[in-house]
Amino acid sequence: MSADQRRILVREPIADSGLELLKRRFEVIEDSESDLASIIGGFDAIIVRSATKVDASLIERGARLRVIGRAGVGVDNVDVEAATRRGIVVANAAESTVDSAAEHAIALLLALARNVPQAHAALTSGTWDRQRFTGIELAGKTLGVLGLGRIGRQVAHRALGLGMRVVAYDPFVSSDRFRELGVEPVSSLDEVYAEADVVTLHLPLNDETESLLDTAAFERMKDGVRIVNAARGGLIDEDALIAAIRSQQPGGTVDITYVRGSDSDTIKVTLGKTSE
Repeated sequence: MSADQRRILVREPIADSGLELLKRRFEVIEDSESDLASIIGGFDAIIVRSATKVDASLIERGARLRVIGRAGVGVDNVDVEAATRRGIVVANAAESTVDSAAEHAIALLLALARNVPQAHAALTSGTWDRQRFTGIELAGKTLGVLGLGRIGRQVAHRALGLGMRVVAYDPFVSSDRFRELGVEPVSSLDEVYAEADVVTLHLPLNDETESLLDTAAFERMKDGVRIVNAARGGLIDEDALIAAIRSQQPGGTVDITYVRGSDSDTIKVTLGKTSE
């Protein structure tokens, strides 16, 4: 089969420049509406982003399927093992959103530190309460980075520029690399929890990391810790998070503040009790 006979299904929107490049050599079909299970058998490749789950049953229906492309960083919405058994290549765009994700994490960090969403909501409702929403200065505070990969490194670099001390846990990064980055290595997650005023997550979601931040983790963190999760929602046991927030004494300050930024850039803010 010649290249121009190969068919590619683009299931979710990608940049026009990417479409143009593919169309020079292949037949490209953009279809986000049809039942995927009923049409995937007619394609040699599929390109997805985050919303489409390419599971084992779907892969089995793709008789011609040779490539699954993920237009993004992770591949947790693709059953890689099932694809590998069929000899299907799974590819992602590992560098595509590094800067954007790092900037997004820093934006969430700053919003947390200065209570930007809460202050904006109060102001637009007609309340001016400057003292209540003053927040904290990040300069001199300790940022604990879990996962010093591409995005984690960029977040650490930007945090150092804000005058923060940065500690990180990543057993796969060499001590020389830590020194180059100006980041202090720690030997365990517990050390991060004990030292960090802010914890930021930059990890893949897998069997080892799912619900990594659980009840035991929250118990080891500082009072008033702030948590930014601009990676995968499943890294945090949200029931344990809610329990940790609700454990505050009435009238106390926020015990744990958490922002989760998803691939769609939706922001979820969960707040504990704030003093009146």
